[in-house]
Amino acid sequence: MFIGASIAVSAVSLALIMRAVPISDVIESLRGADPGYVLLSLLAVAISLLTRAIRWRILLNGRISVVDSYHLISVMFLGNQLPFRLGEVARGVLATRRGVPLVVSGTSIVVERLIDVLMLVLVMAATVSLMPEAPAELAERAALFGILAIAGFLILLFFAHAPEAAHRLLRKLLRAVPPLRRIPLQNILSHLLDGLQPLTDPRTLLSTAVWTALAWASAFVGFWLSHLALGINVDYAISLPLGISLTSISIAMPVSVAALGPFEAAILLTGQLVGMSAVEAITLGFLLHGVNVFSYAIWGSAGLLALGASPAMAFGSSAEASTEEA
Repeated sequence: MFIGASIAVSAVSLALIMRAVPISDVIESLRGADPGYVLLSLLAVAISLLTRAIRWRILLNGRISVVDSYHLISVMFLGNQLPFRLGEVARGVLATRRGVPLVVSGTSIVVERLIDVLMLVLVMAATVSLMPEAPAELAERAALFGILAIAGFLILLFFAHAPEAAHRLLRKLLRAVPPLRRIPLQNILSHLLDGLQPLTDPRTLLSTAVWTALAWASAFVGFWLSHLALGINVDYAISLPLGISLTSISIAMPVSVAALGPFEAAILLTGQLVGMSAVEAITLGFLLHGVNVFSYAIWGSAGLLALGASPAMAFGSSAEASTEEA
């Protein structure tokens, strides 16, 4: 049922998008893409995977090599093209074969996602402030969300330094709201604070911040190269962060096949906001999406081979683990 819903979401999204332009115009634009810039876009994706692999290794306190981390990250992105976004769980399951306990990899992945959400909020806030036609109220709210995101992350880091204070606060909350006791919040909090422990070291925190910035910068460069491949000239200071932010949100939606449809819709919306034609925006969406999916297929397949895992082993066991967690 979930797979059927995912296919339906992708199909309906694509149908709505393609009403705006003839598909022949999009195909013609894709044929005119500069192959040199497309190849550089593929390289940018590989570099982005490498930066994320180094960051994950840091969050794991060096438990695995950079090479193994790269393969696991690549397998994750490959698996995330499937319904249920099985890549996240597959990464943790396969990491156990490299001596990383599942709970350790799981908490590091949660922390990784928190960091990316923080970056997403900050990028969105900065982008809205740069948009000349954005309402002042919207810009103020975006700035507020950015401040709250930073404050929330700093509070988590404080509690990672003082975990007992966090548990005392949670116990008070559970006494005040008894129905919350049905949820294993104590265990969840313990795992989250354990995952944040590496960031309590200033050098590790700085390294994580640097590699996070490089990962997002690589995504920006890849998107910029896709613009150049199609000869699209717009305000890159708005188009790049806005497009990356909106596509990140579309990819996070679990109900679609490889984000096909929602991804292109995110680029179409970006194009409308920065003055692209519908043909340019839709073509850009298909090109960027194709570059990403092709890269994930190549590097993810190479990762499976290097790790000695079959797709059934990686994603079949991940589906079982997801069911057990649920």
